[in-house]
Amino acid sequence: MTTRAVPTGATASGRRALLSKVPEITLAFWVIKVLCTTVGETFADFLADGLGLGLTVTSVVMAALLVVALIVQFRARAYVPVVYWLAVVLISVVGTLLTDTLTDSLGVSLWVSTAVFAVALAVVFVVWHRVEGTLSIHEVTTPRREAFYWAAVLMTFALGTAVGDLLGEQLALGYLPSALLFAAAIAVVALAHRFTGVGSVLAFWAAYVLTRPLGASVGDFLSQPVADGGLGLGATVTSVVFLAAIAALVVVLTVRRPARPALHA
Repeated sequence: MTTRAVPTGATASGRRALLSKVPEITLAFWVIKVLCTTVGETFADFLADGLGLGLTVTSVVMAALLVVALIVQFRARAYVPVVYWLAVVLISVVGTLLTDTLTDSLGVSLWVSTAVFAVALAVVFVVWHRVEGTLSIHEVTTPRREAFYWAAVLMTFALGTAVGDLLGEQLALGYLPSALLFAAAIAVVALAHRFTGVGSVLAFWAAYVLTRPLGASVGDFLSQPVADGGLGLGATVTSVVFLAAIAALVVVLTVRRPARPALHA
């Protein structure tokens, strides 16, 4: 095993920041995360319906692109914003397609898919914690921990898609009310962490799951026809606008924050 040297006198948190291959949890992180979740919803619709590729072809193509992106991410010796966020965008699309395939192609109830992905995420967390002793993303410093991290991320996107569709469409809550509901839930998590002592790891993953249906609801509200409760911007326009915003923010992060050395095993 080879390691990158850590500067003498660095603090424990500083050493973790140097070694981790995931970003620091800042406002920019959450903004880009929500943008990615919105793109995951609208871009999947654009490819499957707008371009007429269908769910099967779209799923195969996007899954292949995700595999390539994750290979590059795993081979990277540092956190590289462009590589990391490209993987998040692709995994957002694939997570959406997982739920859409179960619902639209296989006829699986959204109640069932929500339960299945919730259990799958719980299994990932249990195995991850049992094997590694932590679920903190600040400790994603080895390939095995990174594998657990990306598995959890994929399950959060699939689960969030199912929950968002369940509330917004099947239960007819509506896209905008759903978005407001999930935003309020995230605020509750933040307040609980700030004032009631809810642990940072639990708060992070709870918010991470909730940002998925939040972004999906925002995406549907912007892209869906007015008759269906949306603004009618369409999947193409919404996807382009949000992808451009993601690209701009990632460029800023890349310029301001050079890649950090990572533990390489």
